[in-house]
Amino acid sequence: MPSSKQATPDILAPNLDALFIGINPGLLSAQKGHNFANPANAFWKLLHESGLVPRRLKPEEETRLLDHGLGLTNLVARATRGVMDLGREDYDAGRRALTTKIRTFRPRMVVFVGITVCRSYFNKKASEPIPCGEQPEEICGARVFVVPNPSGRNAHFSYAEMLEHYRVVARALDRA
Repeated sequence: MPSSKQATPDILAPNLDALFIGINPGLLSAQKGHNFANPANAFWKLLHESGLVPRRLKPEEETRLLDHGLGLTNLVARATRGVMDLGREDYDAGRRALTTKIRTFRPRMVVFVGITVCRSYFNKKASEPIPCGEQPEEICGARVFVVPNPSGRNAHFSYAEMLEHYRVVARALDRA
């Protein structure tokens, strides 16, 4: 169960194939105590339709990700209404904690779920473009990918575009 500061649980194990990283839990996810619990968020549908998992999981089944070599965490553990409620101290502490998790659990790949979380982790300026797909950086030896944020608030990508980016990750893991 998550701590009082951590709104949703980390889904972690050593040597994962891929660790998906969200920016922080939303209020509904925090209330339910499960990652990506908002029905307007397409995360679970995208994981299934991309071939990353064989069936669509429910947020309550998040620990089943481990059965497929996948994990899940957030850059910032604290739940908010949106990223505008996060401050520099949240990001600074989150970067340190996330790097420790990656160093400890040693996933083969980290997948930032959204450009904003990738930009925040690498502390890049808003004007610096970050494309979806594989990134030139590595973190503790892990390959780095970015997929679109599947939140219902994300109007930057169509569902078909999001699905293709998740399929790129599946192909990189030889699952598609």
